[in-house]
Amino acid sequence: MTLKPAFQKDDELLRDMAQCRSQPDRLHIWWLGQSGFLLQYNNSHLLFDPYLSDSLSRKYANTDKPHVRLSERVIDPARLTMIDVVTSSHNHTDHLDAETLRPLMVSNPALQFVIPEANRAFIADRLQADSGWPVGLTDGQSATIGPFTFHGVPAAHNELERDDAGCCKFMGFVVETNGENDKPFRVYHSGDTLWYDGMVDILRPFAVDIAFLPINGNKPERRVAGNLNADEAARLGHAIEAKLVVPHHYDLFAFNTADPNDFIIACQQYGTPHHIMQLGERISLSR
Repeated sequence: MTLKPAFQKDDELLRDMAQCRSQPDRLHIWWLGQSGFLLQYNNSHLLFDPYLSDSLSRKYANTDKPHVRLSERVIDPARLTMIDVVTSSHNHTDHLDAETLRPLMVSNPALQFVIPEANRAFIADRLQADSGWPVGLTDGQSATIGPFTFHGVPAAHNELERDDAGCCKFMGFVVETNGENDKPFRVYHSGDTLWYDGMVDILRPFAVDIAFLPINGNKPERRVAGNLNADEAARLGHAIEAKLVVPHHYDLFAFNTADPNDFIIACQQYGTPHHIMQLGERISLSR
């Protein structure tokens, strides 16, 4: 199978990032595939839910649920030597991949890690890391790391699950930038989620500038937890009044993907501002 090519990758991607450092007051965003987004602001770097390996394709290669890859890997995670903070929204491997995160930890010794507090022990075991290292959040809690303030919001994948302490096992994050003189940018990364009661009321007050929403849908025959579909993502983006919606969670595995053209059609129907990013592509927001 011929893999879908990246818009830019490897050296070209790193050069683009370096060039953007001359515009520290803008928010620069690259899509790295699946649910992975790299944000650069004020010369600090935040990496949402990266999956930059072939661990799942190898794991399921000889099973009845093969994870056949559709698109190129954008970059070796070991080459991302500028990352300040990384997130994992939940414990599924395409959002918590040891083969991605451990090279990042080696290449970025001061790396900080934001997670659902409920998943701390699982994460420490998977990454063979100090259990006290990650910054754990649940819904309604916030933490500031460098120029980024993280606000925890629930995610339903497929349910709103909590541990015995009441902490969310699946989460999204609203991230707010902290510039000395700049109006903040607000970014919502959904993690993996379905639409749940109260979701709009939680998210709309943040007045997000950009929302990253999944579009691969919820199909039980796939035998994996589901997400918003293209229509739901477009409706949700409109309902929370996001200034821009970017879809994710497609074009990685053949058995669990979606057509972004369906998302475009739905956004046009609801009047939802949107942009379809290519792998490795950058968009930059300014005030």
